[in-house]
Amino acid sequence: MNKPIYVTAPSLAPLEEYNQILTGVWERGILTHNGPLVQQFEKELITALQLKNMVAVSNGTIAIQMAIKALELKGEIITTPFTWIATVSAIQWEGCTPVFADIDAGTLNIDPKKIEEKITDKTCAILPVHVFGNPCDVEEIERIAKKHNLKVIYDAAHAVGSTYKNESLLNFGDISATSFHATKLLNTAEGGGVITADNELHEKLKRIRFFGHDDSKWVIEEGFNGKMTEVHAALGLANLKYYHEVLDDRKNKYKYYCEQLGKINSIGFQEVKFGETNYSYLPVILESENVLLKVESALNKNNVFPRRYFYPSVNQYKEILLPSSLPISEDISRRILCLPLYYKLSFEEIDFVISILTAQLI
Repeated sequence: MNKPIYVTAPSLAPLEEYNQILTGVWERGILTHNGPLVQQFEKELITALQLKNMVAVSNGTIAIQMAIKALELKGEIITTPFTWIATVSAIQWEGCTPVFADIDAGTLNIDPKKIEEKITDKTCAILPVHVFGNPCDVEEIERIAKKHNLKVIYDAAHAVGSTYKNESLLNFGDISATSFHATKLLNTAEGGGVITADNELHEKLKRIRFFGHDDSKWVIEEGFNGKMTEVHAALGLANLKYYHEVLDDRKNKYKYYCEQLGKINSIGFQEVKFGETNYSYLPVILESENVLLKVESALNKNNVFPRRYFYPSVNQYKEILLPSSLPISEDISRRILCLPLYYKLSFEEIDFVISILTAQLI
């Protein structure tokens, strides 16, 4: 293959359709401050995913920070070490302390059995991550939270399109924070969303997004600038038209990968035990880091660029975190590789990736 094959690529509506929506932005001259397209994007996404409420924001990291601020959390927040650094950064930026509970080696999500042993009198919340869109054990996490009077915020950055008992995964927890980053199944280039079933929390989140202003523009609480622009909302609206098509496409390619690579005993896959994933990433777990490096090198030499994701386990960033040992997360992070998976990826290209991978493992 002459053309590089990357781990992912944004799913984009036809440019002319995006431009048509932007024409209205130019005519109105409204670029930000909860403009009409932001409001339309929120309404259409709420309908498409059957959400309770949703506040569109500037990115997924801000979404987590807004959730922590809205719930007025202080103290320790139990989270997973197998995540992107943004999860931890958001906790720390809001003045809370991340405490890690190790993951389940199959689902790659936080292991509920390891949450309770981390709870102290300083614990205020649990912040699990639906890793690669794979649903956490939401019922068990809710049981633990209620038992100990804790709030639950889901980092649902990957989870647009994932479901539990035929309901959007974004509806679970006190608040869910998602991402519309360019790499996500539904993107606004940069963007995020905060979802809650609590109407009072929803109103509070809208105030926090815009410097703490109420409807009369009087500042009634501490907030910051978390606004989504009209330009980003326009892209979200254009892409939302193709959301189901993109989701089905990823599902078909994900299953094709699994069928072909499932014949190789030395490859492991993420286990989906609770609900249905959105097939947003294709992670494979190899026997060792040495094998991973060998596979990665062979793919790179053939112009294929997978990603070690997540690597390293976040607890190993000792420059910003206190040392801790999370053996399962650390082990998985050394052996996991996300293979190319995106809307414009052809099956011919997938077969090419599979052929290189297979040659290194058999």
